[in-house]
Amino acid sequence: MRNSFRLSQHLGSVAAVAILAVGLAGCQTMRSPEVTGSLNARAEVTPNSLPRSEIDALGERYRANPRNADAALQYGQALRLNGQRPQAVAVLEQATLTNPGNKPLLAAYGRALVDNGSFQLGFDVLTRAHSPANPDWRILSVQGTALDQLGRHDEARRYYASALKIAPEDPSVLSNLGMSYVLSKDLSQAEAVLRRAYNRGTSDPRVRQNLALVVGLQGRFSEAESIAKADLPPEQAEANVAYLKQMLSRDGSRGQQTTSTAGVSRS
Repeated sequence: MRNSFRLSQHLGSVAAVAILAVGLAGCQTMRSPEVTGSLNARAEVTPNSLPRSEIDALGERYRANPRNADAALQYGQALRLNGQRPQAVAVLEQATLTNPGNKPLLAAYGRALVDNGSFQLGFDVLTRAHSPANPDWRILSVQGTALDQLGRHDEARRYYASALKIAPEDPSVLSNLGMSYVLSKDLSQAEAVLRRAYNRGTSDPRVRQNLALVVGLQGRFSEAESIAKADLPPEQAEANVAYLKQMLSRDGSRGQQTTSTAGVSRS
């Protein structure tokens, strides 16, 4: 009983770090990431992050005309990708007030809210960003992650299922679905779904890293290590493995993790 409780605490903390909502494509010149959160968020720069000079230029353009929807959208997304989440929320919130009904802005604002931990509000805003007659699979996937963070896992998976009907076997949606099973401590199902995502051959390493995390949580650390460092330069591979070890040890030793995982009937 004690081991199962410790695993429950550990999985909750790990999944809260690892799962991030799928990105939204909001404009022509800059594309947000469309893949879930990464095992090694501290160890590598997201592939869609922008140089500081570009972010500053987008900020100057926005401040010159804050009512310009495109300028606000690009600047808000740049701030979010740079990890400046509260600032992104502030910029995009103001933009939606001055441009009511602008669905790309609503989508970006909802995404920023979810990133910033405002899950229910983000979900509600995203509901206004598309319509049942014309659903956006990316928005559906973000809404799923918001519901997962609210503990509404069955409902979240219905949103992922709807997204997958529009974008069959999309690795980003599958990765979010896999991490949903991590949150409900169904590790075998999580691994099965994440392997589907991994086998799609996505170029984004975060899908692979989520798979490594789930494999490691089941006590198969050598296999998890191999997955985490595949196809990476040596220094980056070492950083990934170090972060994997940190994630898996935050609930105690590796031996305790293995024992705890074995005690969960659904895994």
